[in-house]
Amino acid sequence: MDHEVKEDRLLGGRVRVLQPTRGYRAGMDAALLAAACPARPKERIIEAGCGVGSVLIQIASRCPDARLVGLERDTAAAALARANTTSNGMGERIEILEGDVAAGFKALNQTPVDWAISNPPFFDDDTTLRAPAAARRGAWIADDGLSTWTGFLLKATREGGSIMMIHRADRLAEILGLLAPKAGSFQIRPIHPFDDRPAKRVIVRAIKTGKAPLLLLPPLVLHDRTGAKHTAEAEAIFRGEAPLPWH
Repeated sequence: MDHEVKEDRLLGGRVRVLQPTRGYRAGMDAALLAAACPARPKERIIEAGCGVGSVLIQIASRCPDARLVGLERDTAAAALARANTTSNGMGERIEILEGDVAAGFKALNQTPVDWAISNPPFFDDDTTLRAPAAARRGAWIADDGLSTWTGFLLKATREGGSIMMIHRADRLAEILGLLAPKAGSFQIRPIHPFDDRPAKRVIVRAIKTGKAPLLLLPPLVLHDRTGAKHTAEAEAIFRGEAPLPWH
């Protein structure tokens, strides 16, 4: 990871995080994942691949009584995550662990949680796209495949708990297939760049051992043609003024 960092302000300035100036930088996907996690008081959350802690800190800001754990294999990113949790006054509520998703949840010696969430790398094979910069490779390429990430999330979640991830819309069928043997009650929120364009992202929520019918929820549209940066709904979510609801 590049050693130069820059401070970014999130949730209307209530949260500040240091991120590398080059390499992977948490942005819109992280904000949406955080907004989609309606953790109740005292519930426990683990994020697989937490990077510099952006998602965890935003969830902690939205859900003041939640307890959170982040897993990150990149030592420099994990160090920034710890610094960010401390600088935002959340060091006692957020624990950052160094480790690899590929080692499995059991290796962490943790008890299953209420929420297991992730923004996994979008690609399994770096020959399918122009090679990312070395600093970005870990965030873009899942060396052990998406099945390893879904397997970790399933093991990390207690029965009746929620698994949630944001990913490319064109991998939705694969995600559902990987989760279906152990989870159900799927809820899917499509994320569209414009209301007349196909979804680029989906947020998938599943309940471990859930049996309810699949729900395809109304889309979130990020932009309109007025010239504003975001739609009013999206802007309220990014500023922390509204959640991304599951109904």
